[in-house]
Amino acid sequence: MRELVLICPEQRAEALSDALIEAGALSVSVEDADSDTDAEQALFGEPGHEPDVQAWQRNSVVALLPDGLDPAQLLEYVRSAGIADYGEGQWAVREVPDTDWVRLTQAQFQPIQIGQRIWIVPSWHRDSPDVPPISGQDGQDGGKLHIELDPGLAFGTGSHPTTHLCLQWLEHNIQGGESLLDYGCGSGILAIAARLLGAGDSWAVDIDEQAVQSTRYNAEVNGAQVLAMLPDDLSEGQFQVVVANILSNPLKVLAPMLSTRVAPGGHLVLSGVLERQAQEVAQAYAPWLDMAVWQAMDGWVCLHGRRA
Repeated sequence: MRELVLICPEQRAEALSDALIEAGALSVSVEDADSDTDAEQALFGEPGHEPDVQAWQRNSVVALLPDGLDPAQLLEYVRSAGIADYGEGQWAVREVPDTDWVRLTQAQFQPIQIGQRIWIVPSWHRDSPDVPPISGQDGQDGGKLHIELDPGLAFGTGSHPTTHLCLQWLEHNIQGGESLLDYGCGSGILAIAARLLGAGDSWAVDIDEQAVQSTRYNAEVNGAQVLAMLPDDLSEGQFQVVVANILSNPLKVLAPMLSTRVAPGGHLVLSGVLERQAQEVAQAYAPWLDMAVWQAMDGWVCLHGRRA
């Protein structure tokens, strides 16, 4: 396989990418053409939201070519579409070595230890000697817990600091038998971990049907009884632990609902919040609970509050 490499300014990057796909490219990636130089730029946006600027000042647009496709065909299509006219010496073709993409992808996801007890283990590392054996799954004996979880479409593989923080809170605070609601469950990792740590009846809710299905699958794989559903299917009731790892803006909007779902004496655990957003999110919950930073990691925080 080969790649066609073109340089273009910010305002043409999106149109050029679309044109290359329309002309037959298998995929297109856009990178900073000045990466690793003094002119390198960073694009920032709040997690879960696109940055205001969609491309760099100078972009390297790389199109993956199927076998038999002449790069000249793509260049002619780009020219006829009025996007750009690339002359000789203004583009390049490079070979792409054959790669076992499945193995390469799997190599990027290694077992992750969280706290003292929890290990997130992709299925292809199930029998890895680097992972300590399971020494208890009843949540009471302090043994090692394995959560088998493969990367998928739903958020929550254990690698993000916000997931780490929530899992650490659960490890430190689940006593056994607590009812739990995981709101915005993604892959279901938090509800599954809580059950393996000894929590009682556990519900997992997400607005994305794919996340609900992912949670059900992951719960079954791990032998954890978790009821996963869409928000409209969640019945009335309160929970001793409510955990939500989403983002600051949705958390503020959900403040009345999440707060009233916490049973008297129960806990509310929030993450997906940057350190600079912590006070603002805590203020949104102030009418119901006094929220404070429990722990911080890599610029993110976990907020905790207890209902009187």
